[in-house]
Order: sequence, then C-alpha cells, then structure tokens
Amino acid sequence: MTTPRHYITTTIPYVNARPHLGFALELVQADTLARHHRRRGHDVRLLSGTDDNSLKNVLAADAAGVDVREFVDRNADAFAALREPLALSLDDFIRTSSDPRHRAGVERLWRRCAAAGDLYRKEYEGLYCVGCEQFYTPEELVDGRCAEHGTEPRLVAEENWFFRLSRYTDRLHELISDGTLRIEPAARRNEVLSLIAGGLHDFSVSRSHTRARGWGIPVPDDPDQVVYVWWDALGNYITSLGYGSDDPAYGRWWAARGRRTHLVGKGVVRFHAVYWPAMLLSAGLPLPTDILVHDYLTVGGRKISKSGNGTAVDPVALAAAHGTDAVRWWLLRDVPRVGDADFTVERLIARADADFAGGLGNLVHRIVTMVHRYRGGTVPGLGADRFAVATLLDVCRDAPGRIDAALASYDFRRAVDAAWEIVEEANRCIDATRPWELARAQRQGNAGAAERLDAVLAALVTACRVLGEELRPFVPGAAARISGQVTSVGGTLPEAKPLFARLQEQR
Repeated sequence: MTTPRHYITTTIPYVNARPHLGFALELVQADTLARHHRRRGHDVRLLSGTDDNSLKNVLAADAAGVDVREFVDRNADAFAALREPLALSLDDFIRTSSDPRHRAGVERLWRRCAAAGDLYRKEYEGLYCVGCEQFYTPEELVDGRCAEHGTEPRLVAEENWFFRLSRYTDRLHELISDGTLRIEPAARRNEVLSLIAGGLHDFSVSRSHTRARGWGIPVPDDPDQVVYVWWDALGNYITSLGYGSDDPAYGRWWAARGRRTHLVGKGVVRFHAVYWPAMLLSAGLPLPTDILVHDYLTVGGRKISKSGNGTAVDPVALAAAHGTDAVRWWLLRDVPRVGDADFTVERLIARADADFAGGLGNLVHRIVTMVHRYRGGTVPGLGADRFAVATLLDVCRDAPGRIDAALASYDFRRAVDAAWEIVEEANRCIDATRPWELARAQRQGNAGAAERLDAVLAALVTACRVLGEELRPFVPGAAARISGQVTSVGGTLPEAKPLFARLQEQR
C-alpha cells in the first residue's frame, strides 16, 4: 500500500514590513494540516518563505532610507523567525532573492513557456496597483480605486513580455469544473469559474529594468526586463523542490502522485487558481491538486495590514504575552471557514481562559485528582461493565475520523469541535455517573459500585489521552501537557496540577 503524500505550502508574503497576524493564520492552518497528516503516518513536506523581488519592497526600503538588500534581509528574517513563536513544523523556507534554487528554476520555467509559444513582447499602457503588483482594467476598480488596497492605480506605459493566458481559458474551466483542480470553499471556486467564463486576457509578465530599479530576476536573454514578481513568486512552489536542477525532491513532491496543496488568502486567488495553473499547463508540468482559500482577519472591521493603518497585530508579541497555544487556538477555533473574523486581544484571552483553564485544564485536573483519591493514582482497567461510559467511549473512538473528515474539507473549526466534543461528553459522564457517590458506595461494601467506578475512571482517563493525541496538530504545547498528566510513570499517574493559568488574571 502506497503511503499518502502531501506537499503543503503557504503563500510567500512581501517583506515590505514585518509579519502580522493575518499571515500567521495561514501559517498555523498549514502547520495544522501538516502535523495532522504526519500523525496519520503520511509523508509530508511543509513549505513557507518570503517574496523578496517586489517593487513594493523597493519602495518601502526607499521610504525607510535603507539599502534594499539590507531592508529585505531584515524583514525576511522576521518572517523566518515566526517558526518558534507559532510552533511551526516547517520542512523548508525559501527566500526568492537569495536562495540559489530559485533563480535557476524561474529561468527554466520561463524558457519552457517561451518554447511553447506563450510569451511575446508588446507595448502596453495600463493602470497598475503597486500594492497588488498587478495591472487592472477600469471595470475592475471600485470608484477608480483598487478594491484590495483602496488606492488609485498608477498609469504605466512601457513595453513588456506577455503570457498567453487566453489560450488556456477552456482548459482551466474544465479542470476546475471537474474537480481536477479543487478549490475550497465552493464560493471561491465559483468566483474563479465566473472569472474564467468572463474571458481571460493575456497578462504582462515582465517589468522594465528601469522601473524595477534593477531589483529582481532578469528575463532570460533580455536583460533590459525583469521577471514580473508574481511569475517569479509563484515559481517558488517548484523551485524550492529543485526544479531547474537535478534535485530528486521535485520528482518526489511535485511530479509524483500525491496531494499538492496551496493555502492562500482570498485576495490572491486569481494568481493561484488562474495564472499559476496556466503557467504550469504551458510548461507541461503537473498542477496543484488543492487550493484552499481563507478569508481575512480584521481589526475593528478593517483588514489587518502591514501598511501601518492601525490594524497591524504582531503575532510574536501576542505569543510572548499570552502563549503560543492561545494564539493558535483562537485562530483555529474562532476563525470561520467562510467569512472574515474580527480580532481583539480580549477575545483571544476569553477563549483561552474558557477552553484551556476552564475547560481542558479543569477536566484533566478533576479526573487525575479522582484517580489518585479513589485508586491511589493507578488507572484501573475498563472491565466488562461499561456502566454509563459507552457514549464517551464512542465519542473517543469516532473523534479521529470526524477530525479527518473536517480537515479534508478544510474546516478547522469543525475539526476542533470534533475534538472538543470529547471534553463535553467527559463532563456529561462525570455529572451522570457521580464518581464520588460510587466511591462512597464502594466503601460501604457495594462491589458493583467498585466495578462501575473503575469503568468510569478508566473511560475518563482514556478521554484525556485521546484529547492529548488528537489536539497535537492544533495546539502541540497544550496537548503535550495533557498527555504528560495522564501518562503513567511506574504504573502511577503524576500528581494532579494546574495545566493552564488564567490569562485574564495575568493582565
């Protein structure tokens, strides 16, 4: 039997400023998927990185009065440093301006598309949004402004290389319609299909060396032009695997059978679901299998941004103040599959206190305390009498499958809810069986009560152990603490201790 294989990627953000919580959402989602599949015994490779070759980065460096290389390196390092604060299990991290794998792969991809007859040069005039690094038609603007950034595009006229996107209109529509290229959720898939049905136009894939300020990868055989940043950036998904060299990683993770999954924000769906697949079709390369689209985080109803508009939230500072697990938990439990989510520190604290200190922590502490009080710290066997614990055992048994199904549908909230049902059912079990009353009856000589108490305690500890395992992809630190509390040492559970402090009391 072939082991399932998953190549999972995040987008690579511009490094015009330090990272914010909106990108942390994508990182945590991707990491959760990677950890989940590894736990199920699958082969996994998780990639992130930074998009360094952008005019946006050049302009930001100018505004800061800093050399472009120094500016890009400093901010790229800040993105790479998210690994520990967010507990990311990255297998690879690529920087498009300095990783030696990248330029060779971009050049090879360009030459393959040129050989297919899909690149041509022409003069062009259009409205260009620097924030999006994209040309727009007047019809695509809202009151003359970019819908994403709220800014008026610049009128740019120059001669560029263009890619024959229009050639792939029918093929893209077919691949997305039949699910060969899966886009989730369905609303985003329908948006892409509508965009394609409206007609695709060839798009510019280079910039003049002068306008790019010499920053970026030169167009092969045309040094007066620089490869368009989106063409350059999208290539990272294969250049990081050694496309352009003899690295076997490309054959293992992209060319071979398996899932090739991109996690992206809704603002860049066009690039990933239309431009990128068309480029791959032109080059005769396999397509991604899944494009999973998340909506935005907002602050006060405004999209979180690096632009300094008062919405930026530093994920490193947030994790330092409230803990990595609290940040990951809010992002996974409170952010819906569809629709934006408004962030406040108060909401994060309330969720962590209710679910960690008041929910998980309280449950595990109660159960371990009862095992010590009634059985000297030794977990009893379940026995034949499943008195009032059958439902709890069923929930524990079914939870992994329900989590699998939810994550297969790219629904992190539903996956967390499947695990959380164990907490709720364990609390119901305690309320229904009243172990303290069974212990009293046992002391009074009731043998049946002793057997029933054994079954209840065994089932409750089982629930904690399942929680410790199934929560690992979501909150690895919290899950490890739970597992440590219900793992026998020398046949005895550790003494019960509080697992989670209340964040509100620390403010």
